Amino acid sequence: MFVIRLPNGNLKVPQTAIGHDGRIIGDAYVEIGPQDADYARLSAQALTPEEAEQRRDRWRQDDEALRQEFLEFARRNGESPWPEGGRSADGETS
Repeated sequence: MFVIRLPNGNLKVPQTAIGHDGRIIGDAYVEIGPQDADYARLSAQALTPEEAEQRRDRWRQDDEALRQEFLEFARRNGESPWPEGGRSADGETS
């Protein structure tokens, strides 16, 4: 997750939601403004929404290349790349 600079100057900052029992519920974004104590520090690493999307796209492309490399390795070594009920080499679920 990234710190994202919004057009209005505020930042969308990742925050983990934790339940009363201490377990992680999930990740979310919260919006903070210049009055927030962490604004200056977080602003230095903030991306525009477009930059964040470009990074996500690049990761997806890199992930697919790595997945294909793994599938080829598994095929050459006669290993089933996915456990029962997982994805097959052609991307189908079993």
